[in-house]
Amino acid sequence: MSGGPQSSQLVSAPAAELAPAHARRGRVAGLLAVVAAFISLIPVLWVLSISIKPPDEWLAYPPTLWPRRPTVTNYQVLFQVGNPVGTIAAMTRSAEPVMPAVVNSLIIAPIATAISVAIGTAAAYAVSRYRTGGPMMPFLTLTTRMFPPVAFAVPLLVYYRSLGLIDSRLGLVLMYSAFTVAFSLWMMRGFFDGVPRHIEEAAMLDGASPWRVFFTMSLPLVKGGLAATALFVFILNWTEFLFALIFTSRQAVTLPVQVSRYVGAIGRFYGPQAALGIVASIPPVVAGYLIQRHLVRGFTFGLVK
Repeated sequence: MSGGPQSSQLVSAPAAELAPAHARRGRVAGLLAVVAAFISLIPVLWVLSISIKPPDEWLAYPPTLWPRRPTVTNYQVLFQVGNPVGTIAAMTRSAEPVMPAVVNSLIIAPIATAISVAIGTAAAYAVSRYRTGGPMMPFLTLTTRMFPPVAFAVPLLVYYRSLGLIDSRLGLVLMYSAFTVAFSLWMMRGFFDGVPRHIEEAAMLDGASPWRVFFTMSLPLVKGGLAATALFVFILNWTEFLFALIFTSRQAVTLPVQVSRYVGAIGRFYGPQAALGIVASIPPVVAGYLIQRHLVRGFTFGLVK
């Protein structure tokens, strides 16, 4: 009994010495995280700054982060609000309105994401639980991503022209779904592999069918991963540029292509381009914010299972 207090002192002394060191490492890690977050936000702040600058400040030297004469004319030009006048309006008078491109992107990207995630999730479950297609099947699905997309452009252009899918929303939906389904399969396969099999086996022993086990047990357990996969695929579809540039001309133009069209005989219209970049970044940011709780759960699923 006499050794009790001495033992507690021997244990508590090193712990008391480690506490300040642990707190100091935590403060350093927090400071580094703040610095990293600020550095990652510099391009966003720069684009936001250009979007509210008048033309004579777009390429001014030395550059300034905060404009000397802030203006919203760049945004007015995009949406043709209030019949904007002045230098920017004169420069971009021949530019097409941006709303058709906004509507096209808001239709094409979500539908293609839903199709890609639905097919990829079903395929991932089949591969994870039943080894469907053999060990090489998941690898073969990545072959579409091993070649540069431009290698598929000309053959697809021929097929699309014969099928009447050129410059159509349906054509881009089918193409985006086909090229992102491999990402959905691989991401969801990892999440399904993390679900203990004995849970599903116990449900089947109680009489549940494979479909019921999938929809009522396995899928709810990986809903965080499902949200992370959907957001990742949505960003890929939302920002896709090459196929949208080649396969569209007027009716199905998307936002990334519309950004490239703010170019005139005297150069690029950096202000409207930056304003459109800010507008185009809103949907992914809002989607990420709305599902952030599921994202954290999905990304940490493998650690806490």
